[in-house]
Amino acid sequence: MGFISFVGRVLFASLFLLSAYQEFIEFGNDGGPAAKALKPKFNLFIKQVSKNTGFGVPHIDIKTVIAATMFLKGFGGLLFIFSSSFGAFLLLMYLAFITPIVYDFYNHEMESAQFVQLFFKFSQNSIPRRRSKGRTAKTKTN
Repeated sequence: MGFISFVGRVLFASLFLLSAYQEFIEFGNDGGPAAKALKPKFNLFIKQVSKNTGFGVPHIDIKTVIAATMFLKGFGGLLFIFSSSFGAFLLLMYLAFITPIVYDFYNHEMESAQFVQLFFKFSQNSIPRRRSKGRTAKTKTN
């Protein structure tokens, strides 16, 4: 049973490790394609946070954000493989940080087509679908 658990941890962590490796390879001088894709959403998130809290958010370079996400994914993934709860915590911190930036629901009206499309992408794999097995439900009679 321990071996199966280890294989599961390796497979789960490989998603984060391969993503961190790809970002590292493509990083370059400007942060790579990840920085180009994340920069508009990150700037919008910063504006939204500063508007809602009333506090000024200090300028954070997008390359620093990408480097921090690479670290969280890479180091967290490696620690997770070796059954470290701290590794799981790092992966959780990465997901808690990046999810509101990538899926910016707060920026769209609920009735707009953009919101529906974004929400569909977000919830596509999170809602389990039940498949009928071709049997009809039997009613109980007492």
